[in-house]
Amino acid sequence: MTQDIHEYHDLIERLKPMINEPEFNQVLNQVASHLSRDRRFLLKMELKRLARPCIRVIDLRGKVDGECRLYEHDGRNHYLDDIAIETFEKQLRLFGEYTLGVYEAVHRTENNLQLMRKALETQPDSTTNETTEQDPLTRFSIPTTTLLDYPKRDNERMNYAVALELFTEHNNSVMATSMDISRTGMRVKLNSNYLFKPGEKLSVYFRGMEAEYALDKKQGIEYQILDIERIDREQRLRLVRAEDDVNPAFDHFLEKFIHGNKRRYKVNMDNTVDAIKSKTCEQFYTPRFPSLPVFIDLVDEQYIPRYAMVNDANRQILQYWQDETDAQRIGFMLNHERIAQMARMPHEQREMFVYVFTHVKDAKVYFYSATRQELNSEPDVSSVYLGFGSRKVSWRVFKLQLTDMTPEQAYSPLSIPDSVSDTVKRQNHPPTPRLMARLKHLKHILLVTDITSELGQQRYEKHGVKRSELVKLKRFGHPRNKLPELVKVFRFKYLEQRLENRYQLRSKVSLRFEDMELEGVSEDVSVQGLRLELDSFFHGPVNSRVTIAFPQLQKITKKYKLVNLQYRVVNISADRNVLHLKVINESGNVAKQFFEDLIKHNRNRLKTYPDEEEIPGIGHALRCIYAKNVANIAFFIRKDNGRFVPDNVINYGQNTRLARLGQQFAEPGEFNLEFLYRDRTRQYAFIQEALKQLKVEPNPLERELFIAFDPSQEDFNEAIKPRFAEQFLDHEERRTFISTAMKNGQFIAVYVYVSLTGRPDLDTLQSEINYVSVYAIHRAKELEEQLWNVYAMGNLIDITDDVLHRYNIPDEQIAANHQVPHSHVVGTDNIEALLKH
Repeated sequence: MTQDIHEYHDLIERLKPMINEPEFNQVLNQVASHLSRDRRFLLKMELKRLARPCIRVIDLRGKVDGECRLYEHDGRNHYLDDIAIETFEKQLRLFGEYTLGVYEAVHRTENNLQLMRKALETQPDSTTNETTEQDPLTRFSIPTTTLLDYPKRDNERMNYAVALELFTEHNNSVMATSMDISRTGMRVKLNSNYLFKPGEKLSVYFRGMEAEYALDKKQGIEYQILDIERIDREQRLRLVRAEDDVNPAFDHFLEKFIHGNKRRYKVNMDNTVDAIKSKTCEQFYTPRFPSLPVFIDLVDEQYIPRYAMVNDANRQILQYWQDETDAQRIGFMLNHERIAQMARMPHEQREMFVYVFTHVKDAKVYFYSATRQELNSEPDVSSVYLGFGSRKVSWRVFKLQLTDMTPEQAYSPLSIPDSVSDTVKRQNHPPTPRLMARLKHLKHILLVTDITSELGQQRYEKHGVKRSELVKLKRFGHPRNKLPELVKVFRFKYLEQRLENRYQLRSKVSLRFEDMELEGVSEDVSVQGLRLELDSFFHGPVNSRVTIAFPQLQKITKKYKLVNLQYRVVNISADRNVLHLKVINESGNVAKQFFEDLIKHNRNRLKTYPDEEEIPGIGHALRCIYAKNVANIAFFIRKDNGRFVPDNVINYGQNTRLARLGQQFAEPGEFNLEFLYRDRTRQYAFIQEALKQLKVEPNPLERELFIAFDPSQEDFNEAIKPRFAEQFLDHEERRTFISTAMKNGQFIAVYVYVSLTGRPDLDTLQSEINYVSVYAIHRAKELEEQLWNVYAMGNLIDITDDVLHRYNIPDEQIAANHQVPHSHVVGTDNIEALLKH
């Protein structure tokens, strides 16, 4: 919430008892009539947040100036002092149940020692020493990581230093020292006096080995320079054996030498360590990022959406596009014309905003969608479309982004060579020809992101609507007699994937946990497990024991009693209404027997769940392709000595507004996130509040961040001025901010999405971790510890053009806002930067 929401503390206390009443909106408008609409909106959001159910136990022992005792409520044992108990019961009466507001109020009692700590936390530099806070650019400059981008070694490389003599193509002699060596290549270091160039051929003599081993002193080994790295007065060459140099005797010698000495000199594992870090980021990112990747075929000059990859964070996008028969119709929005239009755009501008709503008539769902370009070409309809659509509950704004891809990107082998073990060799097998045949026409990934916001909807509602003009909207409706091609859906596979076939079966389910009974529907079943979606929030933790009843399935069997079936919760979705259950294997378990019998006799009628792939490996292949073509910026937050600090930023590889913003005050290879933390000294700093709230309930948080970017300024506080959208008093103040930003430089609007990460999946990393353990077990333990410390993930998505359209900024000014403003060159000690001057 905004930093000054506490100003309305008394108003919030008055409204707490009304939050769950039907008249809440009416009462809010009455008691807060003196406030602007935006301020009332903020109050409403704060009250809804406080009214969310809470499951956390409160233990104030050692945290308050009072004696705590056991206090039981609703089956939970709290430890509270007298003042806390009084506060708890008072707030309980206001909310009617144990909520987040009750929890927070109990922690804010006047004798709570935590208040002193919180006062310290809100001071500048509460989490770091003074020196660090004086240099926030260093504190928030984070290294970038490219997903699944690491070299695979065909041969083990051993760290080994030996004297070498290099002869150039001009027969010049240069002395060097090896750093590491493999059968097919090596790295050497030498002084920077002699200038080499990539591609140059060298004859290498191993002078330091000639006395001990029987090497030919007159015949050098031919190498070619692949890469040159210069560090201070030293240069390092990466060499590869020349293809035309056939020397079986030397090959045999090197193989024996490395095999016999690799434990003594240690295998070089830099690429394996890099691979583990890259894969770690990918497995935390993929199951939680909010955008939906749709893979596009190009066949006979027609763009066809072919596959979509779903996770817990993006599945609601596909659910929105389901009609009354539960068939998904996202193809209405992703038609050939729109994709072709984006494909013709410059690569860095391949984006499109689509405005969507639905209309239900005679129990049938009708979809309407229009892009900004389409609305601009129909000016007589644009205002009617936006005004009418934004007043509907089904109103959505989607951002589409198009990126190129190649089917070959499906291959993502381990970083270690086949020779390590048979298991590694199997894992390094490339995709099968049958699989590649299914991918051969894929040319693009179309990324779909739901960026709908209440503030944006308010702006579009200002467009006037005349009922007589509604007939004009028909041209943007999608005819039901011309259905789009179905998009095949795959799930991003991670931890909860099952070891047996899953079958689609939608049937009503009744779930009982402790004293709660929840209703829902099964999505898929197997002999050992069940996946179901509940109608409401599940409060229990993972490993909870639950009982299940199937009232509809009971009608088809008299042999089994489908009540009080025993299951255990093995996974809970981010919004806590989708559960993965595993049957409890007790003797005579009815659930296991029933589903075993049901599947056995109906195998031909039951459809396997999309995770059971018709082409084995296609889901993993699509996952690898997307990871190598990430379109937006993501970053991770890890826990370090009790503090939450920003970690790696996923390398987006694009020359975009947001990329230039993060690079402005950062060294090459880094991204500066300081603009996200600019409010860090305020009482309601967004990142701090987000992490606190995610501890209580795991639902992702979303915000819009407005940024005035003037790269000509030397002071980063003047060059980058960020404000979260709700920190403005009203829409007029936001528009003034936008106009000033565009006048002085560039305006950038960012959709910020923060969520928890899941548990690390060590199975996908085990081969490489084991390999590191053989030679450096301390390094392997360090990498595993880093895995478990990753706590949250943020996504940054550029929504600038949509925000500008909300405030009726002319198209020519929107186009000009894409231009790179004049930039101040930031001083750096980096040699590459200095060479540009």
